[in-house]
Amino acid sequence: MIKNIIFDFGDVFINLDKQATYREIAKLGVTEVNEQMMQVYYKYEMGLMSTDEFVSVFHDEFSIAKKDLIDAWNAILLDFPLHRLQFLKELSASKKYRLFLLSNTNDLHISWIKNEWGEKLYAEFKECYEQFYLSHEINLRKPNTNIYEFVLNENDLKAEETYFIDDTKENTDAANSLGIHVWNINPEKEDVVNLLNQQNFS
Repeated sequence: MIKNIIFDFGDVFINLDKQATYREIAKLGVTEVNEQMMQVYYKYEMGLMSTDEFVSVFHDEFSIAKKDLIDAWNAILLDFPLHRLQFLKELSASKKYRLFLLSNTNDLHISWIKNEWGEKLYAEFKECYEQFYLSHEINLRKPNTNIYEFVLNENDLKAEETYFIDDTKENTDAANSLGIHVWNINPEKEDVVNLLNQQNFS
């Protein structure tokens, strides 16, 4: 029986254009993202370097204006369909499940969201959850299994009573390996508001 639900953020609630940052950075002259750059990104996403340090790495490497870098970085973020917020608020109000957010994200993206949504909407979204876990605040990231173990242990959750929704298969596979029920949602065809109709949600 499902008692706990863990939600991803991007392409579950807020829509993303995952290629947008690559396109915008290419316009600035960076046409290849190498492994070293990805490692810098992972460190930033885990909160192991500050925003200033992160932006400076790319600024120093490619001589790109910092504002242009930040704009390109945030280009991935699109709209937040409010019918999803309504679904979440109703689910929270029902008190049937313990709700958690678990997102790989970073300070620049969250700052953009708070500014774009406004503090009121962001607070409405956040208060639907018992815990609101952002990778850069807990120094862990998906798909590493220790992030799921952290959430389970911190909140005394049983994997077999827990359901996790994420648009990235690598992330749901890792959670599933621990016995967590999962929905690898396809944002092009599926909507989180149909969660309770999923065949394996019971």
